[in-house]
Amino acid sequence: MKKQPAQWLLSAASVGVAGLILTQSYGTAVADTGTEGFVQTPEQKITTRQVAALLDRSHYLNQPLDSEMGSEILSMYIDNLDPNHTLFLQSDVDEFEKKYASEFGNRLKRGDLSAGIDIFERYRKRSNEYFDMATRMLKTDLDLTSDETIILDREKLEHFKTKKAQRDYWARQLKFQLISISLGKESEKGKEQIFLDNPDITRGQDLVRDDQRTPSEILLNRLSRQQGQMSRLKDDEIMETVLNTAMLTYDPHSNYYAPIQATELQIQSSLQLEGIGVSIRPDRKNPDYTRIVTLVDGGPAAKTGQIKPNDLIIGIAEDGKTMTDVVGWSTREIVGLIRGKRGTSVTLKVRQPNTPEASARTITVVRDIIEQEESGVTHRIVEVQRPNIDDTPKRIGVLEIPSFYLNYRARRNGEDYRSVSVDTEKAIKALNKENIDGLVVDLRNNPGGSLDEVAKMLGLFIKGGPLVQIRDNRGNVQVYRDDDGGKQLYDGKVVVLTNLASASASEIFAAAIQDYGRGLVVGSTTTGKGSAQIQLDNLALGSATLTQRKFYRITGGSTQNKGVVPDVELVNIYDDATFGERAQKKALPWDTIKTAAYKPEGKFASDTLATLNQQSKIRQQQNPQFVYLSTLNDIRDMDDEKKPIDLDINSRRAKMELIEQRSLQAENKRLIATGKSPYANWDTYQAAMDAKFEERSKMKVDERPQLPEDEAFISEAAYLMLSADPKATLSPKEKLQTTQATIEP
Repeated sequence: MKKQPAQWLLSAASVGVAGLILTQSYGTAVADTGTEGFVQTPEQKITTRQVAALLDRSHYLNQPLDSEMGSEILSMYIDNLDPNHTLFLQSDVDEFEKKYASEFGNRLKRGDLSAGIDIFERYRKRSNEYFDMATRMLKTDLDLTSDETIILDREKLEHFKTKKAQRDYWARQLKFQLISISLGKESEKGKEQIFLDNPDITRGQDLVRDDQRTPSEILLNRLSRQQGQMSRLKDDEIMETVLNTAMLTYDPHSNYYAPIQATELQIQSSLQLEGIGVSIRPDRKNPDYTRIVTLVDGGPAAKTGQIKPNDLIIGIAEDGKTMTDVVGWSTREIVGLIRGKRGTSVTLKVRQPNTPEASARTITVVRDIIEQEESGVTHRIVEVQRPNIDDTPKRIGVLEIPSFYLNYRARRNGEDYRSVSVDTEKAIKALNKENIDGLVVDLRNNPGGSLDEVAKMLGLFIKGGPLVQIRDNRGNVQVYRDDDGGKQLYDGKVVVLTNLASASASEIFAAAIQDYGRGLVVGSTTTGKGSAQIQLDNLALGSATLTQRKFYRITGGSTQNKGVVPDVELVNIYDDATFGERAQKKALPWDTIKTAAYKPEGKFASDTLATLNQQSKIRQQQNPQFVYLSTLNDIRDMDDEKKPIDLDINSRRAKMELIEQRSLQAENKRLIATGKSPYANWDTYQAAMDAKFEERSKMKVDERPQLPEDEAFISEAAYLMLSADPKATLSPKEKLQTTQATIEP
């Protein structure tokens, strides 16, 4: 393996914070505190200059941070704060462009955030105006049976020119939200009645919320929570909004992370964090409270014996500081308070649900390193038998790889560290002992990770040669190679399973397996994230990822934008229009370089692939799980936020009931096809699903039963692998199989 001097990040997860303070600007509620009086510290000025210099001199595009680029950053910043074009008036935008467009880039290079702060202040002001109006309106009786309509997705529409037009939209937006909450309460009430009438469905869980609040009270409560979150924003987080937008204007994977977010990147890539070992989420009955769902076995919280699952966190104190009331805080904020350096302490104030405040317990926990064991590579064996071909079931190994993780810091410090290649090697050795007939490498939803790690993993499957080509911003090309003398830990049949959420390092792996003819790639076209980022932890504040290279297949084509197209297509469960690189703003283009010299290990004939696709398509049309997923895709397309939506609750209820009816029919159809009892109605179905997923959430990942719709992909991938081996001649039975469709068992 040829080593490179820097640790490159190959992960779609680097599209992180994006500078968006709130996901939808028209739902914002803010307090009249925060950025006013925001005076930059020396560290913030230095950080701003550092980020600007990186973009100006070191980004892959070789695009100077000049006045033109500064103007683009300004436009991107305005859109990031107000993505739906409902808060800023057109006059606001015109004013910002006149004052700052030509100088925005130069200001950043000088370390000056004042323009970004000024715009953020206007954003805060407009948000306050919305909140004031919402508060007044929600205290009146709103007509939810009007003949009005609303377009929810306004990203491509202009900003409002008048306050009257803006207020009119805000009023319609409130009605839309109230209708949604009202219909949601109706559905929730129906489910809760099922729980009360059929307590066995709950599986011993308390799932009845019994929320007595009106829709207006619920919406006001949500806005108040958002208000609190905005009021607690730190200056560093506002700086993050400006600097991250500047980086995203160059490409979707260059990011700046404020100190409060910088630990997330390390967690994603190393499977390790420093905390107390609990998983949390908003409480089901009252989202103002955060509930502890599970405790990590042997973790600091579990060792205290005083913190229990279902405890509500009502206060947190860091290292002897004053206890902070965290009721109404977001889980992200609470996680930020709980995490900290190893060996430091954090004090939690918790109580069990349905108990008085006086029963609250205060527990001090010493933070420690928590290994996310269940998040790493897992392996198992499934049995697949092809009708009229296999006399006995074939034993197929399944290797599930959630990411190409590596604990960089531990490796750098000479400590024991965990990595995906080491875990994969152990898993393959275990599967080899089981004499498997083939291996499915499941890369679905794998966001990527370390380039070193994906190269090491490919070396376990390929005899030798180039693995991936890397080009820098000066046109220099380097080649990662497997030069281990032809060693292969696994030389049997392989199929790689991908989907639209398979990104970056996952695409390198799938592309190499495909180009060498080492195995089939099956599933959906991948994300198309073909760029490499370097992680920068040496900034004055926070950290950054910067795109400095693009990578290319050994055949010369980039995976950027186009992704890896599978040999055999399976049902795509994601929306291509909103997910993946091709849906990103400022995505780098696809291009090619010269082919690297390599020797394929096999080759799938085009007519063989055509037949496999035809056969698989027939099986998918007959497989209850694939039929179910395809139907859900059709149902999803019934809602289009770019089209006008009725603001009549009766019309919306009828539309919702139609969607529910079709969804229930799809579920019952697959249940009957697999010999199971159908659900009597929508409420019973939803109640059963709530109980099921609540129960699954409390299990460790490796303890959760496989979902049948997920297993359908594994079975079909294995079936295809067994039916097409590039190294062997098809048997007479298999030749017959290529012309006669059969139903997969």
